[in-house]
Amino acid sequence: MPRACLLLVLDGLGDRSHASLGGLTPLQAAATPHLDALAAAGANGLYHAARLGQALPSENAHFAMFGARPEEFPGRGYLEALGLGLAPGPDEVCLLAHFCNAVAEAGCLRLWRDKPEAPSPGEAEALFSAVATFSFEGVDIRLHRDKGLFGVLTMSGDVSPEVTDTNPMVDGLFLPEPEPMAAAGRAAARTARALKAYLLYARRVLRGHPVNAAREKAGLAPINALVTQRAGQKKTMPSFRERFGLRPASIASGTLFAGIARGLGFDLLPARDTADPGADLAERLGLAARAVADYDFLHVHTKAPDQAAHTKDPLAKKAVIEALDAAIGRAAGPLLADPDVLFVVTSDHSTPSSGPLIHGGEPVPLCFHGPGQRVDAVRRFDEVAAAAGCLGLVRGVELPYLIVNGLERARLVGIRDCPAPPASYPGPVNPFRLEEP
Repeated sequence: MPRACLLLVLDGLGDRSHASLGGLTPLQAAATPHLDALAAAGANGLYHAARLGQALPSENAHFAMFGARPEEFPGRGYLEALGLGLAPGPDEVCLLAHFCNAVAEAGCLRLWRDKPEAPSPGEAEALFSAVATFSFEGVDIRLHRDKGLFGVLTMSGDVSPEVTDTNPMVDGLFLPEPEPMAAAGRAAARTARALKAYLLYARRVLRGHPVNAAREKAGLAPINALVTQRAGQKKTMPSFRERFGLRPASIASGTLFAGIARGLGFDLLPARDTADPGADLAERLGLAARAVADYDFLHVHTKAPDQAAHTKDPLAKKAVIEALDAAIGRAAGPLLADPDVLFVVTSDHSTPSSGPLIHGGEPVPLCFHGPGQRVDAVRRFDEVAAAAGCLGLVRGVELPYLIVNGLERARLVGIRDCPAPPASYPGPVNPFRLEEP
């Protein structure tokens, strides 16, 4: 029976039909002989990490894929703070923050360039340093740099994550006013006021900064505003190992996935990103083949399909999918041939490669390959063919439970062999001792 699971997540793989591809999705149109071979030898279905039609970001989708409940989700800002190596306490709120170009209009700010031409590393560092600290009404604010113009804002004091985003995410829209969420209390109102004061302060500083004077002289858009979104705060939750009884590791890149790994108790095996997504995935699968003996659950992730879809070019996404499929053909052989490995491939969400949506709410294909898996009649790994598979429609936290079942460690409901039984069996049992109580 399989001893370990490799979960391969092709981020943003799902899509919609496009006329430029003859009415097919990029995945349907792509030549994917290796993914198709997996589908033909395995159990197939569709997956959605929440409700059909609900468009999820990667962080919410991965929390469900790893078995966490929606109410346990601490917010992306908190996860990115963890990924930066910060240790936010329960009295801190963390927000995503990045510099942008905005124009004043009718007493408001309109987002003009969400991603202006990148400055040099030294110029970016100077901008971060210029607005690194601020205090207002007992709230202390700190800006921490990640990479480029992106970072994390931490707010400490009597604060709440229940505040609105100030980033509209689409060029040409007005920046939203920071406000407390509906039915939020006084701490949220204070947080919104402090955030507004800081963002106004940052705009004043940035407008007069020498970096922007030089940019304007060179004909570049000034980097003259900060926007924030996805506030979060620390929450207590079980680790993945406590919940499922499996030793987990994640092979991924980026601050977000470092934060998810840290938040859920995964070992992080860092991966690099280059201009060749196929080579990157092959390297990650090779690392997984070497590491699988040390873990029960390996998460292998690539962001490449999602990034290609955000260019809004279906042909570019098709090309990336073909490169990833070729990488699976080059590097996944030892894992697929290993009877100790349950190989699962899916995506976290759909990302349309045309139209205005950031992410889509359609389900994505799912395939289980390994000893004991039912083999259905599906012969293609795509969004339409998978719908005829024997797994049906899998939702939310059902995925990790199916994985535990595929490892033949599913706990019979009601069995209590330890005080906090995980989803897998057996649990961490204290052996019965031959001594009087």
